[in-house]
Amino acid sequence: MINTKKVWMNGKLVNHDEANIHVLSHVVHYGSSFFEGIRLYKTENGPAIFRLKEHVKRLFDSAKIYRTEIPYTHEEVEQAIIDTVKANNLEQGYIRPIAYRGYFELGVNPTRCPVDLAIAAWSWGAYLGEEALEKGIKVQVSSWRRPALNTLPSLAKAGGNYLSSQLIKMEALANGFEEGIALDYLGNISEGSGENLFVVINNQLITPNLSSSALGGITKDTVITLAKELGYEVIEKSIPRELLYTCDELFLTGTAAEITPVYSVDHINVGNGAKTVTKAIQKEFFKLVQGTHELSKKYLTYVK
Repeated sequence: MINTKKVWMNGKLVNHDEANIHVLSHVVHYGSSFFEGIRLYKTENGPAIFRLKEHVKRLFDSAKIYRTEIPYTHEEVEQAIIDTVKANNLEQGYIRPIAYRGYFELGVNPTRCPVDLAIAAWSWGAYLGEEALEKGIKVQVSSWRRPALNTLPSLAKAGGNYLSSQLIKMEALANGFEEGIALDYLGNISEGSGENLFVVINNQLITPNLSSSALGGITKDTVITLAKELGYEVIEKSIPRELLYTCDELFLTGTAAEITPVYSVDHINVGNGAKTVTKAIQKEFFKLVQGTHELSKKYLTYVK
């Protein structure tokens, strides 16, 4: 059960138990929501929100793709997120802003329904467990593929899109894995149920490009920056499934997963078990989010 005191809803902070919507809201029936997952980290200078502006921009971009206009400015949403963190007295945790089509009428056409915005924030630890960040996880290649580019827009972080993610995740858990990896419509690697993916081959990082039906990840973008600073070459291109079995290292990235190593795919061990490159990038990432990296000032918004 999520434990939070206040939820920001359409300009007001309301009590947790009062943060409700009508059962006939458009979003309930048609998945017409657009959301973000944002991390709040504890630092020596107080709680800090990771890449707040980029997350808010992607929220607006997702809504725009679905012809939805959020009735607030970027700056107003950023401030609302900060206010929600303060109202819940959080030092670290997870923030979920969500714009959605609300209550007016039902039908596939959403345009007459209002666009509402809610923001919640609560304490939250490692998504896949603390041990996963160190040891890694075992994954499977899912039987479910990501939709083709002309079916659902993969660059939109939209609620309805995540029915695909649920199928991938539930299948993996039912089969004894921690996570599933989806293929794209051509059979190349796309992403995890809620994470981007990097393979490491001869100290070179390779990650699927956006045409592989993968979300444009903010943590992924951060990893690319950190990897280049460490002297690693990074390539974005289509990745055939076989590289998951023959690569030296494999790791997942995302707001929730942060940087999580993978030690086996379909019961095949990844490389020789070494995580040298993964650990080097992981170390720089946690320095960044904890406020001790040279990029911390650029990427963190401190909540005073």
